[in-house]
Amino acid sequence: MTDSRLFAPAVARNRDPILDVLRRVLPSSGLALEIASGSGEHAAHFAAAFPDWVFQPSDPDATARASIDAWTAATGLKNIRPALALDAARAPWPLAQADAILCINMIHISPFAATEGLFRQAGAILPSASALYLYGPYIREGVETAESNLAFDAWLRAQNPQWGLRRLEAVAALALDNGFRGPEVVEMPANNVSVIFRHRP
Repeated sequence: MTDSRLFAPAVARNRDPILDVLRRVLPSSGLALEIASGSGEHAAHFAAAFPDWVFQPSDPDATARASIDAWTAATGLKNIRPALALDAARAPWPLAQADAILCINMIHISPFAATEGLFRQAGAILPSASALYLYGPYIREGVETAESNLAFDAWLRAQNPQWGLRRLEAVAALALDNGFRGPEVVEMPANNVSVIFRHRP
C-alpha cells in the first residue's frame, strides 16, 4: 500500500519549540483550526500533546491533504479531523467557528492576499480573547535581519514575486484592522519568531 505521508525536515526542528509556546497560549481545551497544514506533521504532534483539543487541519493542495490524513491514520489519534480544502485568501472558509487558529510558515510562501484573508476570516470565526498563532521568519523594524533570512527572502521572490518575508509591522497593522490586538512576539530558533494575536471583544 502506498504511504501518502510527506516529511518536512523543518518540522522536526521547530515542532517542540512551537509546542512550548502553545502550552502557554492555548487554554485547556477547544477546537484549533490549522491553516496551510502542509505535510500534517505539526497537527499530529500537537494533537498528541493536547488530547483535550480537537485539531482541524487544512490545506489548499490535495497532495498535502492526503499526507495530513495519512499522518492522522498512522498515529491513530482521534482528535484530528479529516483535512479541509481551504485557501486562506478565499471566503467563506468551510468552518464557521474555532477556538484558536494556527498558521505555521505560510505567510512568506503565499501572496499577501492569503494573509489578508487569514486575518479577515479569523476575525469572523474566533471568539473574544482567542489566539491567532503565527510562526515563521519576518523583517522587523529595529531588528537586524539575519543574512540567512535575507538570502531566503531573495530565493522566495525569485520563485514567485508575490512571495517573500513580510514586515511584521505591516502584518500587525492588518491584524489591528481586523479586530485583533498584539502582537506578542517570542524569539524562536533559526531566526524565526512566534507571533500571537488576540481577538478583541
